[in-house]
Amino acid sequence: MQSKEVEKAMDSEFQIRQFTEDDLDSVVEINRECLPENYPERFFLGLYKHAPKAFLIASREGEVVGYIMCRIERGISNFGIRPTKKGHIVSVAVLPDHRRIGIGGALVDSAMKSMTSYGADEYFLEVRKTNDAAVSVYQNLGFSIKKTLNGYYRDGEDAYLMVNKKEEEE
Repeated sequence: MQSKEVEKAMDSEFQIRQFTEDDLDSVVEINRECLPENYPERFFLGLYKHAPKAFLIASREGEVVGYIMCRIERGISNFGIRPTKKGHIVSVAVLPDHRRIGIGGALVDSAMKSMTSYGADEYFLEVRKTNDAAVSVYQNLGFSIKKTLNGYYRDGEDAYLMVNKKEEEE
């Protein structure tokens, strides 16, 4: 069964695909335009090399309009005390003119599936407390707020740590 975000994405004529190094300039530009947290090119490439199937881009009419990059981490579960593999959504961004049509949700949904292929059975991310639109998208995809991370961002703003667990297969 597909999420509402993925269904909406299919109706909006955009594609989600795996990042390639040819996309790097576009992704760096989207990051700089959309987010206050900017990363050097080597950071993007490092995440790509770490988990290439979990670094995805969205395109519309041949133009890269959004991305998501993730990594796989080992640690204690956010849902108990057992060790586990967790998918960490490091960064998601969609150009302003392409928002509110499901691209962000489709990127997150697709990335969770990709991270599962690396053995992740839960996912987490940090999001600015003031980013109501993103918090809403994540909640619609099954994420919940675990806690507030005070002063998490370089500018001193707080973040929510949001978590989601892979649905058990029937």
